[in-house]
Amino acid sequence: MNIIELVQGSESWHKHRATHLGASEAAAMLGLSKYVTRSELLRQKATGLCKDVDSNTQAIFNRGHETEALARPFIETMIGEELWPVTCESGNLSCSCDGLTLDNDIAWEHKQDSNALFSSVATGKMPEEHLPQCQQILMITGASKLIFTVSNGTPERMASLEVYPDPAWFERIKAGWVQFMLDLENYRHIEHAEKPQAEAIMQLPALSVQATGMVTHSNLPEFKAAAESYIANINTDLQTDQQFADAEATVKFCKTTEETLEVTKKAILAQTSTIDEVIRTVDHIQAQLRDKRLMLDKLVKSEKEARRHKMVSDTNALFTAHLADLQAEIAGIRLDVPSPRFVDVIKGLKSLSSMHDALDTALANAKIEADAVAKDVRAKLAWLKHYDSLKFLFADLQQIISKPLDDFQLVIMKRVDAHNEAEAERKAAHEAEAARKLEAQRAAIQAEEERKATAKAQAAAEAIVAAERAKQAKEEAKARAKVEVEQPAPLTVPQSAPQAKPDNVVVIEHQDVISAFMSSRDFGRDAGKVRAILVEFVKFSEHFGRKEAA
Repeated sequence: MNIIELVQGSESWHKHRATHLGASEAAAMLGLSKYVTRSELLRQKATGLCKDVDSNTQAIFNRGHETEALARPFIETMIGEELWPVTCESGNLSCSCDGLTLDNDIAWEHKQDSNALFSSVATGKMPEEHLPQCQQILMITGASKLIFTVSNGTPERMASLEVYPDPAWFERIKAGWVQFMLDLENYRHIEHAEKPQAEAIMQLPALSVQATGMVTHSNLPEFKAAAESYIANINTDLQTDQQFADAEATVKFCKTTEETLEVTKKAILAQTSTIDEVIRTVDHIQAQLRDKRLMLDKLVKSEKEARRHKMVSDTNALFTAHLADLQAEIAGIRLDVPSPRFVDVIKGLKSLSSMHDALDTALANAKIEADAVAKDVRAKLAWLKHYDSLKFLFADLQQIISKPLDDFQLVIMKRVDAHNEAEAERKAAHEAEAARKLEAQRAAIQAEEERKATAKAQAAAEAIVAAERAKQAKEEAKARAKVEVEQPAPLTVPQSAPQAKPDNVVVIEHQDVISAFMSSRDFGRDAGKVRAILVEFVKFSEHFGRKEAA
């Protein structure tokens, strides 16, 4: 916020207002002002032309400044701080505060006393037309509250309300000014002239008939000629506003003339009972006037209705086009924005200018609301981009995107969390199954390796035993051969069972063979097991051999 050193009402202050969007104009911008229409504000901003301030209006302004100055001390006493009139700006938005505390915490807005406004504020009701100004002041200054006062400068006739910042109003005002600036860029001046006054109608000559049982004097032929000529020249091709005004006046004239002829007819009949020609002529002219009047009246009404329909249709088309532009920016989501009933906006309005203004304001507000919906959808879709890979979780996006942002995000996060938990459980189960299979595979491989090592050790032990047996048999054969040579007649001595040797002796006797076999192979981490098997096998073989010998 910037504070501008300007005096309210000065020339420099007016120049600043012309180039900024003031808080006092916010109500008109939103179509809420009773004094300036949105179309008038657009025209003022586009052309720089404002209504001249007459002496009466200036007197009202002067009185407003006086009552403001008189009321200020009472409000300062109430809040215990001084209030300074300042002009502030933020970008192209501005506000002229009737009062602002030095710390910018409290703002003050004063309105001159009027019965309706005073009664409303005194009963605690803030009129909506004044809220845009108050909220724009709060938005620009950053004040924590605004004191809204209505008074005539005396404490006896003074009522105040406190207005607090409302983010919803802030967004409405900002969006309203954005649309207003777009309309200002595309502004085309349309002059709505005041309703034309019908041209003066040449009056028909007064019909004069005097009768005493018979017509003694009459200008009926001249009246008939004038009436038929007038009726024949009535324009029924209505195009311009002037022609419409003339037609409406003609309808009224025809009706009045019909009524006059009816009165004349009754006056004639009062003078005589049978004046057939006069009566038939008057009836004929009266019927012609009535037919023309009814036809013209119908034309006026139908053409007016056609223009109303066209204005509503054109406004609907503009809104539909705006909605289509917004929809083009949002793929995959249908904007849920109902089309306003523009026809209701112009109910009871008579002039084209009032209808145009009402429709333009309603269109602007409808665009603002549509822009807000589109902005909300765009923000939600942008936030949802983080979860593009999980689009399958949001098949009902069209339904849930209309929820408030917090609720929408909560729905999305719940689904994402549930999906992630399910995925984590599935992954954990998959990993557990994979680990179980791997462990089973490792156990099978280890069992196979142990089986192979055992078989290998057994085969090696059997080979050692076989070799030992062969060696022993050979040595025994040599020994027998030597005995037979040295002792031709061997004595037969009863053999006793071989004496069992201790296991440690058996192992020690075959230690060299076992060590030689172990070093000839690479059993890795299974070497200990293989050696233990060999030792046990050697012990077994030794005992087995003794049993066979016995």
